[in-house]
Amino acid sequence: MKPSSKKFISTTLTILAPIWLSAQNPIVQTCYTSDPAPMVHKSTLYLYTGHDEDGADFFWMQEWRVYSTRDMVNWTDHGSPLAIESFAWADDRAWAAQCIERNGKFYWYVCLHSKLSNTMAIGVAVSKSPTGPFKDALGKPLYEGSWDYIDPTVFIDDDGRAFLYWGNPNLYMAELNEDMVSFKGEVQKIEQTVESFGAPNPEKRLKGVKYPDTYTEGPWLCKRGNNYYLLYAAGGIPEHIAYSMGPSPTGPWRYMGEVMPLQETGSFTNHVGVIDYKGNSYLFYHTGKLPGGGGFGRSVAVEQFEYNADDTFPLIYATDKGVDPVGTLNPYKRTEAETMAFSRGVKSEPNATTGIYIADIHDGDYIKVRAVDFGHSSPKKFHVVAASARRGGTIEMRLDSIGGSIIAKVDVPPTGGWEQWKRLKCNTTGNVSGVHDLYFVFKGRKGCKLFNLDWWRFDN
Repeated sequence: MKPSSKKFISTTLTILAPIWLSAQNPIVQTCYTSDPAPMVHKSTLYLYTGHDEDGADFFWMQEWRVYSTRDMVNWTDHGSPLAIESFAWADDRAWAAQCIERNGKFYWYVCLHSKLSNTMAIGVAVSKSPTGPFKDALGKPLYEGSWDYIDPTVFIDDDGRAFLYWGNPNLYMAELNEDMVSFKGEVQKIEQTVESFGAPNPEKRLKGVKYPDTYTEGPWLCKRGNNYYLLYAAGGIPEHIAYSMGPSPTGPWRYMGEVMPLQETGSFTNHVGVIDYKGNSYLFYHTGKLPGGGGFGRSVAVEQFEYNADDTFPLIYATDKGVDPVGTLNPYKRTEAETMAFSRGVKSEPNATTGIYIADIHDGDYIKVRAVDFGHSSPKKFHVVAASARRGGTIEMRLDSIGGSIIAKVDVPPTGGWEQWKRLKCNTTGNVSGVHDLYFVFKGRKGCKLFNLDWWRFDN
């Protein structure tokens, strides 16, 4: 990021601080994220996203990223286990994607620009872990040959049949074999009608006719009870979210109306993923609401909702508040610094040995961790692993707000390098018990980078 951009973001965040202190959306603030695709595996919700580059003037996207949560408010950054470079046949446009588990393997369906056909293509990567490493499962595209082969969504039904949908402005569908990397039968181009999607296929739309709606892109296929739902970005530019329902994963589809109407989100596109987790229903989407963001700098957000009595979708609106926690964080276990509910100013960086850590920390920046459960007895010590090339600084651990009570204060000395880690500790102060939000408030010389953080822990 250019220094001027950093200064603009810091200034904007200072102005917005009273609002943002109570915000949960966007859920990632360390970089721009887009096209969310949630997946639940073994009591953890994983979120797969795109990554919009800073300062982009188009969808210049080079990689995909993974985040996870067990409480819906604190998100752990797992970095980028998949990128354009993972596919030897691709050279551009790491656009919308979705990951799914089958038989102990995780299949990540992506779209990229193919060097082989000079068109967009659907690819698939595979891993034994939801956070990677992932590798190209085929060494070639799963399907290619058209510019509208984008935005794949994958779904496995209760009977084991698996389906893949994709496309803009046409909509395509194929059934997957059990190996998840080949098709069972032919790819079908879905016939769009007024009854099924609000309007006919693009080539059949009549000039001057105002249709109830139009499928655009970003399909998401899911199921509840005996109903199948196909949600999608609709209406052209700017996009709202609409949906169709059917009795099977292949339809026939019936257009149902809007899910997320047009509203001021700062982004002219939208892309949703819907999932149930810990007894609640959630809709993930993206906005342009991070400072410096917009239509090419998008950020993932989430809303909780309840289906209507007849299992149709309610209207869902974007909020800054986001969702409430569905669990707590244990401060007496090692917590990665990249696990957070909200932050100001900081970035995450990868290292082959350390993994992901928090960097770009300046005076006045902060990290917020929500729903931290200290239990019935107050902690005695605080441990943190940090690194600083030259100047160091101070970490203030505050309760419930940036100006809250200080329960620990650690001075970070120069350690000899930005990845020369040193474990630091201090005694805690005051009597702390129960559930609190925890703020890491960073202090030091103004205008310069202070230190990096790896992990932290309290001790009784």
